[in-house]
Amino acid sequence: MKTVILCGGQGVRAFPFTTYLPKPMLPIRGTPVLMHVMRNFIEQGYTDFVLAAGYRRGVVSDYFEGKDIGANVAVVDTGENADTGRRIYNCRDHVKSTFVVTYGDGLSDVPMEKVVEFHRNHGGKLTITAVPMYSQYGVLHLSDDGQIERFDEKPLMKGMWINAGFMIAEPTLFDDWQGENFERDVIPRLISEGEAYSYRHTGFFKSFDFYKDVVEMEEIIEKEGELPWRVVRAEESAA
Repeated sequence: MKTVILCGGQGVRAFPFTTYLPKPMLPIRGTPVLMHVMRNFIEQGYTDFVLAAGYRRGVVSDYFEGKDIGANVAVVDTGENADTGRRIYNCRDHVKSTFVVTYGDGLSDVPMEKVVEFHRNHGGKLTITAVPMYSQYGVLHLSDDGQIERFDEKPLMKGMWINAGFMIAEPTLFDDWQGENFERDVIPRLISEGEAYSYRHTGFFKSFDFYKDVVEMEEIIEKEGELPWRVVRAEESAA
């Protein structure tokens, strides 16, 4: 099963570091986020990658050129300014059967074999991994007179789920493709057609939208001494 990874955006939220690096190439402990994403897939048996590159594509190509990572890597120029939908569509010639789509700046310990199993059982065209939503702000609970009764720092928003990526898609998506943005154009249409489902994952997930996310993750790894997104296989847990 091929894995298409979106890694061609300009990453304006991580400016100024993305003036010379695509956002997925920002390093965590000296290794690009993108490489951490790929290693996590490789450890789960996914070794055929299509990198939907664009902005600073040469940085991505140069990084993988001549490098043996235990996987096949095709870097596809999907356009300097293409949106997410167009990038996926421009990779259509590389996928002929069920495939994975994910983002190059998101890490999770989601077990892909379970996502694939869920996808195959529901029979739709798309499965999106969802994770619980946490507020990015501290939430105040106030009385009528303004007295603060409780303060919750970045609490869990109960019943709310967000798109974490780690999607499974059928190539029939390309038969009647409409729109340039995958999240705003393609996914809503699939939902309206009853073709989209979500696998819910409550484990670790982190997206690296800002450079501060990289810094925070460096601190967590330094403190805990392990990579929190690594998927623990059944044989490892049994041992």
